[in-house]
Amino acid sequence: MSVALDKRWLALYMLCAGELMIVLDTTVVNVALPSIQASLGFSEAALVWVVNAYMLTYGGFLLLGGRLGDLYGRRRLFLVGITLFTLASVACGMSSSQVVLVTARAVQGLGGALVSAIALSLIMNIFSEPGERAKAMGIYGFVCAGGGSLGVLLGGMLTSALSWHWVFLVNVPIGIAVYSFCASLLQADAGRTRERLDVWGALTVTASLMLAVYGIVDGNRAGWRSAQTLGLLAGAVALLAIFLLIESRIAHPLMPLRLFRVRSVTAANILGALWAAAMFGCFFLSALYMQLVLGYDPLQVGLAFLPSNVIMAAFSIGWSAKVVMRYGLRLPIVVGMVLTTVGLALFALAPVRGDFWLHVLPGMLLIGVGCGMALNPVMLAAMNDVAPEESGLASGVVNTAFMMGGALGLAVLVSLAAARSAGVQTPEALTSGYHAAFVVSAIFALVAAIVAAWLPRAPAATPKEAEWATP
Repeated sequence: MSVALDKRWLALYMLCAGELMIVLDTTVVNVALPSIQASLGFSEAALVWVVNAYMLTYGGFLLLGGRLGDLYGRRRLFLVGITLFTLASVACGMSSSQVVLVTARAVQGLGGALVSAIALSLIMNIFSEPGERAKAMGIYGFVCAGGGSLGVLLGGMLTSALSWHWVFLVNVPIGIAVYSFCASLLQADAGRTRERLDVWGALTVTASLMLAVYGIVDGNRAGWRSAQTLGLLAGAVALLAIFLLIESRIAHPLMPLRLFRVRSVTAANILGALWAAAMFGCFFLSALYMQLVLGYDPLQVGLAFLPSNVIMAAFSIGWSAKVVMRYGLRLPIVVGMVLTTVGLALFALAPVRGDFWLHVLPGMLLIGVGCGMALNPVMLAAMNDVAPEESGLASGVVNTAFMMGGALGLAVLVSLAAARSAGVQTPEALTSGYHAAFVVSAIFALVAAIVAAWLPRAPAATPKEAEWATP
């Protein structure tokens, strides 16, 4: 059965376009960092804040952003997030000083947190029929999975053809279009304004996440055993404990702990963290391997990711939905994570003088199939058994799991690679470090496959539902 392009599907495409801006921004800037450093005179130590300022506010406000959407209206908060992100992109693109750029990046992260935390819950509420929801989540999953590697290609093209300013300014027309369409397509929701916001819960969990993100992203520079890193992580754990105590005692908590009594929700969030830990590291380390060892330029690195992106598109947009409707959630995740494990293990065997067709493409193809198969059911598992009035919270939780897992995993893998290479920049030393990191990345994916076996078996789809999964 073909699905007519009604307002719901157009709304989906606009929500995905908004999410694509956010996902792209996590990688598109990395390619432009050398140009930004030369233009604005950043030191090596200060340059990292172009990335960290964004990650700090993005990771810190994901959970709060999802809950604010539940309480005060998802449409309203989504539009606020798009507005903040777009205006901050203008400020980034027009920046002529370090302070302005870093400050604007922090505001970008806040807007991105609101968009990411709420977009998923909007999609889940727009599409309630199982077949339609599976297909919609497949499209959303492709945007999340492929956007990061697409950012490497786009960043290289924009920086080479124009200037670093355009990696930010390209967001402006997209943001305006997303705001205009979503303002007319999305129905206003009143939220639950009668409930008071759990202020102390919001303060403690946001501060905990921000301390954790800062400790993680700055851990390589400060040292993982330094007083700063250990103090920040200890403070994050202490605040998290206070947050959980608050949530267990108040009438209207920011994050009802009963959410984690649902086995599929708990397993899906663990899966999301492990998946992100493996894949953030994969994209980052494989890009470094191709650039620093094989000698690829940024554009060639981006093109090398295209086969994986094409396969993710095919699975996420069509095939993944069909597999989910026929076999449920557990089997696609297990198989997808096993294929991803094998793909990462192949990268751990790539030699110094590697060949693209023999040592890069096979791993990329397996990772593309594995991620395309697994990502959609992971997000469905995190949201399927949650009440509609708490979908914003569940969306914020799973996005936080992805973000924190990715940040921690990347930090661990980069530190491992650096320790193994002992600071030596020869191709042989770098390759040795990347091999060790890819082995650990493959272990993350394998553990995710084991956790997926804990998911409950979903009931098979009815023939009517299965029709919707046909692309």
